[in-house]
Amino acid sequence: MKHLVIFASGSGSNAENIANYFEANNNVKIDLIATNKADAGVIERAKRLNTPFTIFNKTELMAGDLLKIEAVKKADLIILAGFLLKIPSHLIAAFPQKIINIHPALLPKYGGKGMFGDFVHQSVIENNEKESGITIHYVNENYDEGTTIFQKSFPLDADETAESLAQKIHKLEYQYFPKVIDQLLFDDAK
Repeated sequence: MKHLVIFASGSGSNAENIANYFEANNNVKIDLIATNKADAGVIERAKRLNTPFTIFNKTELMAGDLLKIEAVKKADLIILAGFLLKIPSHLIAAFPQKIINIHPALLPKYGGKGMFGDFVHQSVIENNEKESGITIHYVNENYDEGTTIFQKSFPLDADETAESLAQKIHKLEYQYFPKVIDQLLFDDAK
């Protein structure tokens, strides 16, 4: 059995998509959804999915309190799905190459602190990029600088807006994020 923990700060659509992907897989279990926002939409999704969840604050994250949670301790993979806080080095050290993130752009461009959601999409459009896409990467001590695992790109339309770009990015995230997680869990078994 492979154990997953998902960290999310927002609506949780990627978390729900991942849960749905693995729902019928008896070899994978999402043990916990963790959020740093008490009003995050991911909490309602976790309830609907009957998945345990926890709410924590930045101080608890930085102090290492999450490492005391049994579900986190036994995680085979920690998945950042719209999680906006920087992961502290003690958590990265406890889970080397076992924490992954999805970013709504083609890294190394448009990454780093403050580059999330519409901020990314607007920057891509304002800089007249010809393409955008998603990047799935390992998490290290710096925002969006971990080793790339997977990228998928597509050309931008001439009349692209932040909203239309976001919709295309979400489709790619939903299509590829669970598959890449599946491959990491089983194809690269160590």
